[in-house]
Amino acid sequence: MKYSGVGGQAVMEGVMMKNGDQYAVAVRKPDGQIEVKVDKYKGPGAKNKLRNIPIVRGVISFIDSLYLGMSTLMYSSSFYEEEEELTEKQKEKQRKKEEGLTQEEIQKKKEKEDKALMGGTVAFSIVLALGIFFAIPYFLSGFFRSIISSEMLIALIEGLIRLVIFLAYIALISFMPDIKRVFMYHGAEHKCINCIEHGLELNPENVRKSSKQHKRCGTSFLLIVMLISIVFFMFIQVDSKLLRLLLRLALIPVIAGVSYEFIRLAGRYDNWFVNALSQPGLWMQRLTTREPEDDMIEVGIASVEAVFDWEKWQEEELREQKL
Repeated sequence: MKYSGVGGQAVMEGVMMKNGDQYAVAVRKPDGQIEVKVDKYKGPGAKNKLRNIPIVRGVISFIDSLYLGMSTLMYSSSFYEEEEELTEKQKEKQRKKEEGLTQEEIQKKKEKEDKALMGGTVAFSIVLALGIFFAIPYFLSGFFRSIISSEMLIALIEGLIRLVIFLAYIALISFMPDIKRVFMYHGAEHKCINCIEHGLELNPENVRKSSKQHKRCGTSFLLIVMLISIVFFMFIQVDSKLLRLLLRLALIPVIAGVSYEFIRLAGRYDNWFVNALSQPGLWMQRLTTREPEDDMIEVGIASVEAVFDWEKWQEEELREQKL
């Protein structure tokens, strides 16, 4: 069985697992039941021939992660949205709007509106992230130019400011009750993947004793982006302030691609050198993962089993090790 690593993500009261082009979202509904949705990924990077090109595939994977992450988050949150109280006038307006449309047409219209909302949300999130984690550190580092002449040192200070803002952001949101639960589901996701990859039967007991840290985690990816950006930006030496900022923004896809290759390498090899380089990302996961409750582990297991035949994979792995 072809396997490059089951990937996952925590969502609101649930877990998303992706294997190849297939993904599954398992959500614990308000009534206590687990709802599992299995689908084939059809986002921007699906079946893209460029996915085999190093660096480029990292950019595509990053875009795919944003797209799939947002869509699965919207799906999971739909179970917990409070119904909007509509007045009789609003209800009448809605009825007239849908008058003459078939149920299929109404559904297609809703899906189109959801896609537009998701696209707008992703675009806004990207712009906001660029502003907070790239533009603000760049301008703040400019205050040091009056006392420091070295542009490389200024770039290092900029990178450290970016890192501090990022860590402070993660630390602050971790106190929010809803985010705490998402981080617990994040822990359940990692534990399920670690359980499988260590050859254990996927059951609550084995998952519970597995590690909540994993080298292929998206948290590690973001931290690696921050660290690699410091190295890249230290060698950008241009006089124009505007050009320096534009070059930083233009290099973000390249940095994302290089960071992806590192995470991919870390997931495939297990030696002291790779483990040492992976350590900052694993430390970071102490903030973004929490020990899950048993019902969260059950959700993680349901998500894995919906999209991946782990028993068959373990059998094939054992067979290869004996050869």
